[in-house]
Amino acid sequence: MKAELPDVIHFGHEICSDYEQASQREWWLANGLGGYAAGTVAQSLTRRYHGLLIAPTQPPLGRTLVFAKADATLHDGENSYPLFSNHWGSGVIEPRGCVNLQSFRLEGGKPIWRFVIGDLIVEQCIWMEHGHNTTYITWRLVNEVEIDRPIYLAVDLLANQRDHHGESNMWDFNPVIEGDETHISVRNHHGATLHFNTRCGKLTSEHRWIEDFALSQETERGLADRDVNLCVAHLHMQIWNNWSGLVASLEADASPYLTESMRRRHAHDTAQLTRAGMLIPELCETPCWIRQLLLAADTFLIARPIEGFPNGESVIAGYPWFGDWGRDTMIALPGLTLKTGRFSSAKNILMTFASYIDQGMLPNTFPENDQTPQYNTVDAALWYIEAWRSYLSASGDIAGLKEIYPLLENIIDWHVRGTRYGIGVDASDGLLRAGEPGVQLTWMDA
Repeated sequence: MKAELPDVIHFGHEICSDYEQASQREWWLANGLGGYAAGTVAQSLTRRYHGLLIAPTQPPLGRTLVFAKADATLHDGENSYPLFSNHWGSGVIEPRGCVNLQSFRLEGGKPIWRFVIGDLIVEQCIWMEHGHNTTYITWRLVNEVEIDRPIYLAVDLLANQRDHHGESNMWDFNPVIEGDETHISVRNHHGATLHFNTRCGKLTSEHRWIEDFALSQETERGLADRDVNLCVAHLHMQIWNNWSGLVASLEADASPYLTESMRRRHAHDTAQLTRAGMLIPELCETPCWIRQLLLAADTFLIARPIEGFPNGESVIAGYPWFGDWGRDTMIALPGLTLKTGRFSSAKNILMTFASYIDQGMLPNTFPENDQTPQYNTVDAALWYIEAWRSYLSASGDIAGLKEIYPLLENIIDWHVRGTRYGIGVDASDGLLRAGEPGVQLTWMDA
């Protein structure tokens, strides 16, 4: 398989410059820990789940919005041009920075915006560092002819600290904001500290609430549809033909060197394609949209180290709403791992869930905040056995099967004699029965 990144997600000026259309096209990135970044092509917020860094406080769960927006305005002499859009509770959309948006494309795990403003062509790029709660956002000029005058960006950095399912509380987020021109830290009385680092301009601290963001997708869901975010810092920098910008991270020592990080992101994406092509030869003849699906599959796989098994992995059941669910993971495992050549990840996932099998049952949901796993699923254990069969067929890992076989026998034994929630084999016909009053169980599609 060719290792170059696919170019199949691309929107032109007709869509990008129209707020109604641009605000309905969404992008989504993930960091392999359960964290993510998400937004719209218009760079407006339409969901409570939109933000540039939503980080898990108890990986992969406890996901918290910490970095909401980076509202950039381009300054060319006395003229200024917003590169972002905001939809307010009054119904007003101001500014409409997307009017100058020429195109949007997805390059591997990096969304890229291109603005045309007079004789200027400006690109913006966002990516996440795999395995870290870290987001990079950068800008550059891409004019073929060198611009002979200084062009500046002024960027407002908006932060928060709320559960990604929840609503903002201004009284609960009153952080200490401190630092210097290259580093600003945002430390609340509880929760993680957010760090901004740059080597490209000047950071200054702020403490200014911006209220009444209208979240149109939440309106459609019938939920609370207003939000507030705190402007905690301002970045002022000149932009050139090379990438300039900043890094936002929960790690104080996150690298501020943009080009190196972009290379790491590119290397991670191309490695997924190279590995898949080597292990699954038929993928070498597939069209480029298949390569895009391979990269998308990678975003659902997450690290879940557990006691005694630091290589633990799992699968996010669906962004942004779900964490990792047992039955969903087993159903998705063949497509996400075996068909993409990720045999080691497949086994890591299977062994991770083996640690949670109890009375022959797989958890429906993993524990959060040290809570007890929920075992209200009829079919997850059956999918688990089928996932092992698929893994063995693809990998030929007989040694792995021998290691796990006693546990698979234990699952069958429990189902024959009966386990919790009335789940067990009906002696009259050999089929499974399930259910007891007051307990809702999953079965196949519910």
